[in-house]
Amino acid sequence: MGEARRLAAEYRRATGKTLPISNEIAISDAVRLLGLEPAPDDAPAGTDAIGTGAWEGEAIQIKARALFDEGRSKPRIGQLALDKPWDRVLLVLMDASYETEEILAADRATIEASLAEKPSGENRRRRGAMSVARFRILAEPVWTRDEGRVRDEVWDNQRDG
Repeated sequence: MGEARRLAAEYRRATGKTLPISNEIAISDAVRLLGLEPAPDDAPAGTDAIGTGAWEGEAIQIKARALFDEGRSKPRIGQLALDKPWDRVLLVLMDASYETEEILAADRATIEASLAEKPSGENRRRRGAMSVARFRILAEPVWTRDEGRVRDEVWDNQRDG
């Protein structure tokens, strides 16, 4: 994966375009960093990994987003496969070198409820479209570059006051 990261970053610097491999890097990193099982070849579409521990047996969809310093105000994540059987979604956020900075997790019910409540909810829900900022509000951090795996801590994404 190190070589894939290097090539993807080099290609982007040279062309200004991205190679479509960030999700493969994200799946590899999430499996390795969180101790997940890779999805078997016969797993339903939309399942990238199988949970272990507290997530034992859960079907996990993994999304990736490399964040570049371009001033883009609302980066989005790839479409969520809402028509597929998954229990939890992980968003792997990477830097411009395709190194994982943070992994966020949200359960399916939370994601579906959020997509349904937005003003343009039906269209957005059907497409499974969401911004990184919205996902951050809904999700909990499960791994960070600085802290590693975040375990058994009380987590609250709401500001005091």
